[in-house]
Amino acid sequence: MMLLLLFGVWLNSASAANLGVVQTEGGQVEGQSHRMGLFSTVDVFKGIPFADVPGKWEKPKPHPGWSGILKATKYRDRCLQVTLLQTKTQGSDDCLYLNIFVPQGRKLSTNLPVMVYLFGGAFLLGASNDVAVLGNSLYDGKEMADRGGVIVVTVNYRVGTMGFLSTGDGRLPGNYGLWDQHAAISWVRRNIRAFGGNPDNVTIFGQSAGAASVSFQMLSPYSKGLFRRAISQGGVALSPWALQKNPMALTKKIARKVGCSRKDVDVMLTCLKMSDPVGLTLAGKINVLLLLGKGVVMDLLQLAPVIDGDFIPDEPSQLFHNTAHFDYLAGVNSMDGHFFAGVDVPSINKKNVTSVEQVEGLLAGLTKEKGNAAVSSAFGAYSSHWGSAPEQEVVKKTVVDIETDFLFLVPTQIALQLHANNSSGARTYSYLFDMKTRIPGFPHWVEAEHAEDLQYLFGKPFSIPLVYFPRHRDVSRYMIAYWTNFARTGDPNTGNSRVPVLWPPFTKLHQPYLTINHNITKSSVRYDLRSDYVTYWTKTYSNLPSVRREEEEEEVEEEEEDGGMNREGKLIQLSV
Repeated sequence: MMLLLLFGVWLNSASAANLGVVQTEGGQVEGQSHRMGLFSTVDVFKGIPFADVPGKWEKPKPHPGWSGILKATKYRDRCLQVTLLQTKTQGSDDCLYLNIFVPQGRKLSTNLPVMVYLFGGAFLLGASNDVAVLGNSLYDGKEMADRGGVIVVTVNYRVGTMGFLSTGDGRLPGNYGLWDQHAAISWVRRNIRAFGGNPDNVTIFGQSAGAASVSFQMLSPYSKGLFRRAISQGGVALSPWALQKNPMALTKKIARKVGCSRKDVDVMLTCLKMSDPVGLTLAGKINVLLLLGKGVVMDLLQLAPVIDGDFIPDEPSQLFHNTAHFDYLAGVNSMDGHFFAGVDVPSINKKNVTSVEQVEGLLAGLTKEKGNAAVSSAFGAYSSHWGSAPEQEVVKKTVVDIETDFLFLVPTQIALQLHANNSSGARTYSYLFDMKTRIPGFPHWVEAEHAEDLQYLFGKPFSIPLVYFPRHRDVSRYMIAYWTNFARTGDPNTGNSRVPVLWPPFTKLHQPYLTINHNITKSSVRYDLRSDYVTYWTKTYSNLPSVRREEEEEEVEEEEEDGGMNREGKLIQLSV
């Protein structure tokens, strides 16, 4: 008994350090310490405000601060948004909070690399603590912080109508969600030293709309000197869904839905600003039924960043000179487009036949700015390996390849190329994540679905081991090692964590990429990712003449809206 008591006293005195109360610019905060191993803990601070409650369609303002000690032990509300089923709203206007995960050993951590995560959700929904997995947020940063020796920060930002509605001019500039992200990153830079972080070694990373947000943050002139590195997972600013090119038409549509339709735009805006935020948020929901086989799901992803002449001063492809000093790591999942393909061509996930006509119909929806010539051209490019009697699995996989290439892979390859071309000593890395899907009910050929990389990056195979196999822990270990090494040094191969194989940088002349799964060997380093299809979209497709100009688009939109269809297309801008 005495021995047990003495062991307990020794264990207590030898256990990991913890931060206790931390002084920030707004006041004192106190989190909770979570034991990870014998001599390691993670200090977790939930719900620290990085800005004041934002005004409607206003940039975020500094938080006034608080007296006493803020108990940072609970996640705060997400920003006002529609629910996943789009039937009601959730969240609050008072939502600009962040969460911090600080790894500790026996001594208090100092000068740690910092990784700030921007969530995805189509710019329409999501939160810093989204998607509970067995009671734990998908974005819980404890495993990544502990295993990688980095501080992980997750942040909220405004989404949907309240985050991205715009008139395309100075009256309602838009990009409020991007300004929120910028305010959070700025807060981290000013305050993270008190938590043991290095403010001069901040990496921003994100997935899907969060990955595109990372890309926009890099491109913005406001980010100079704010962070050092960036990681985009399944999305860039060049993705066709990431930029709203006709914001005024969308704002007029939202105005009609909430009873604010006016011929005078200023009167319309006055009405919108007086409207209930809940009604405005619901007005921005997606209605997949409106497709009715006449379009593609991408057409419904309308609320997005805009070129505002300020935060995003020009076409994204023209702003890569602003990225010259940021190290950049970007990639996609091998079937990032599968979810979208399953909505657009439902037969791919069923035993039903997927016909040539369905493939052509999908291409028609994606390439409508180029007309019929583009359909036959793209179909030729994607069916060239079919032979005279292709198996159904080949046809179905082709549908997924088309959506993956168009929405994610090709824009990411262009962004990587533009980054490498503009780099001023900064490094560029490319990857393809192709771990087989874990989602039940999908056909056996489905590989990595959109967002499936996140469970591994955030260490879920370690935190909830009973629902994973050893191979899942392997890929999780590899991803955390590469990502946190990159955050530490700008080189995914060099840092505190061992990696299975050397990952070479992507340059102007050589375009290697790492294939990431549970079995990474030297043969996992490959070159020129789907280069034939990148060339097709950037050269052949881009050089086809457009058949619909913007004025015609607006006329068609007005006609469709009058007919109650409310469908809008978004054009793809892929040329380098």
